[in-house]
Amino acid sequence: MKIIHLLFIVFSVISTTACGQNKSQKSEKKTIQKNNKMDINKLTNETVKKAFEAWQNGDSKTFLSFFAADATMTDDGSPRNFQSFVKEACGKEVFLTIDTVGNEGKEIKGNFKAGNWGTFPVFFNFHQSTDGKFDRLDIGQAK
Repeated sequence: MKIIHLLFIVFSVISTTACGQNKSQKSEKKTIQKNNKMDINKLTNETVKKAFEAWQNGDSKTFLSFFAADATMTDDGSPRNFQSFVKEACGKEVFLTIDTVGNEGKEIKGNFKAGNWGTFPVFFNFHQSTDGKFDRLDIGQAK
């Protein structure tokens, strides 16, 4: 009988610990999802707004559809492979706030959760060609 009682206590402790870990992970995910539903009315360029929504939702296919096939990008001023960046970061790295919008609605500044890099202010500057597609994206830490 003592063994059954001891096993009951051990399983109870293990069960409580596991539930606590899952709850924490779920809470972090809910926080990110809640922040993804931010007010995007500050975004005045409709194409930027649609691309932004695709980014926040992790829809890389839709995000890429707003860009020319040969689109380029810079990250803090250094050239970077645009396609690889989108595949690696879309939906995993997200804006938490939209603080300012400029350049006819094509530049977004706000707090950004960048995976293992942490959370910090960034800018996304979309360059739109005459056909309406974006041909370049500049990103980096905002000042």
